[in-house]
Amino acid sequence: MNDDIGRMRNIGISAHIDSGKTTLSERILFYSKKIHAIHEVRGKDGVGATMDHMELERERGITIQSAATQVTWKDHTINVIDTPGHVDFTIEVERSLRVLDGAILVLCAVGGVQSQSITVDRQLKRYNVPRIAFVNKCDRTGANPFKVRLQLREKLGLNAVMIQIPIGLEDKLEGIIDLISMKAVYFDGPQGETIRCAEIPAHLKADANKYREELLDAVSMFSDELAEKFLGGEAIPDEMIHAAIRKGTLSEQFVPVMLGSAYKFKGIQPLLDGVTHYLPNPTEVKNFALDLDKNEEKVELNANENNATVALGFKLEDGQYGQITYVRIYQGKLKKGEELLNTRARRKFKIGRLVRMHADSMEDINEGSPGDIVALFGIECASGDTFCGGNLNYAMTSMFVPSPVISLAVMPKDKKSSDQMAKALNRFTKEDPTFQTYVDPESNQTIIKGMGELHLEVYIERMRREYKCEVETGMPQVAYRETITQKAEFNYTHRKQTGGAGQFGRVAGYMEAYSGGDYEFVDMIKGGAIPTEYVPSCDKGFKEAIKKGSLIGFPIVNIRCVINDGQSHPVDSSDIAFQSAAIGAFREAYNKAKPCILEPIMKVAVEGPTEFQGNIFGSINQRRGIISSSVEDGHFSRVEAEVPLSEMFGYSTVLRSLTQGKAEFTMEFEKYSKVPMSVSEELIKAAEARRKSGK
Repeated sequence: MNDDIGRMRNIGISAHIDSGKTTLSERILFYSKKIHAIHEVRGKDGVGATMDHMELERERGITIQSAATQVTWKDHTINVIDTPGHVDFTIEVERSLRVLDGAILVLCAVGGVQSQSITVDRQLKRYNVPRIAFVNKCDRTGANPFKVRLQLREKLGLNAVMIQIPIGLEDKLEGIIDLISMKAVYFDGPQGETIRCAEIPAHLKADANKYREELLDAVSMFSDELAEKFLGGEAIPDEMIHAAIRKGTLSEQFVPVMLGSAYKFKGIQPLLDGVTHYLPNPTEVKNFALDLDKNEEKVELNANENNATVALGFKLEDGQYGQITYVRIYQGKLKKGEELLNTRARRKFKIGRLVRMHADSMEDINEGSPGDIVALFGIECASGDTFCGGNLNYAMTSMFVPSPVISLAVMPKDKKSSDQMAKALNRFTKEDPTFQTYVDPESNQTIIKGMGELHLEVYIERMRREYKCEVETGMPQVAYRETITQKAEFNYTHRKQTGGAGQFGRVAGYMEAYSGGDYEFVDMIKGGAIPTEYVPSCDKGFKEAIKKGSLIGFPIVNIRCVINDGQSHPVDSSDIAFQSAAIGAFREAYNKAKPCILEPIMKVAVEGPTEFQGNIFGSINQRRGIISSSVEDGHFSRVEAEVPLSEMFGYSTVLRSLTQGKAEFTMEFEKYSKVPMSVSEELIKAAEARRKSGK
């Protein structure tokens, strides 16, 4: 079995929007004989790409959920996960990277390193995922893979080196030159299925030699033997070059750059060879778990099938047969009928049905081995849970979940929709940790929160389609925050006499701005002015008080509360009395500490034709945006800016009309910063009006 694990690859395809990820995965499925007909992403044939199996994905031509499938290529088993490029679905990318061993970073030969490529690269670095770069769309006008390689070095700081160069570009793209075997490779047949190797065309020989020298020079860092041969001018066998590239890639110090055009069926088979040659198998990646019995001590997992099982449920989906849980097995086996422990919920369960997924179809299997990505049916769990066999009590470190920045009120139109909406929200929040929902205690409305307008739009559309649930939506709400700008002291006594034991507690100290996090509590009580058992009660009271600021009712952040004095009563003091005293003390000092409102600022990148650059600048300036950089690249320009989220609603429609539909933008949360005075006054007025109408 262990020979098999050496021939297994778990890879993801990640990239900027519209770089051709899904088209590429479609070609991979075709060449590995997984599908027999090719469908395009914006399915003209009404079918749409295999990996985009949601109706919505096909209509919009975007990927929303990452899909998993398994293919075989030259006796290697490859688990491919196609991930979305839109920043709104960033959690899908995060959760896929968490379980991948390697990745293909797809770049557009015209657009190069775009804003989302930078985000994806940051995520790959966070999880230490080795990568191959694939420059796609070399058939497009303006394609320049050499420029893209330069951007990989400059913008992402990667040691990117060409291992192929193109034969012709744009509409003259004929094939590629493999700099390792020094052969020209052509893709014949209507769908590029016949590979033909030939001599390098005479006019490209000098270029090929130049780039091969560069390649050998770069990989000689990773192999002394190769360096000796290179310096001695001896012939270097292909295997030795492959081994050196592999070593550099696995150590994340080298990124091989391959190229082609997925749409025109060029360069895909060599890319699959590259995956098998250069990306790691599950035994070559270090994975750690935390031992919950030993104070979360780090334990390295071993991809051995005889060890006790450790697996991570990284994604949930509700299928027609109930909940499907995608699981990556790190060590041991998953067998039908076996009992496992969910270490977060502390619940044991039996594996009923075990399947291998192919986008949305599946095949039943009896067992899964280390490194496998399989799916389980009908088990109760949440995204990111760890399942252990034997008597292990491990937790895999879970993935990074960004907090939502935008919220929307949703109201069902009738009673039937109300029941369906509850079901839909329950399912979506389980599947997607960045999608949250709660009922606002004041207005009694259901509020949904997410990563952006598109994110919430997609979920509302899914409610309509999958649950036949008609909902109305209120104005999008921005997640504002409040904070204080100066130090203020408090000295508050809470007294309540109601016959019998009363309540008494005095809390004194000060609050100040704190840059190290959202909240810090400091106990500086001396001489037992407040008995030790009541100090946590003060902390609890402050935590309760920061949930809602007095300006506009949003949570308070970046604050430190220090208590240094107080008083208690032998009979009347209690946990509740000190909680109330802390809340009273907080409110007393908060208004003296000059509170202000903070708003989320988004990092916005707009890309479009240079002729509309003026319009793009104007549209950002009108939205209180600060332009941080603008780059012109031939006919194309790219503007980066910081814009408050509250000003970005409906921006996509405005941008389309200003640029004849030719520009696109991405945005992601950057930081919180203070709102201008005029905006602050408006927000406070609106909050007061809400309070009055609420009463």
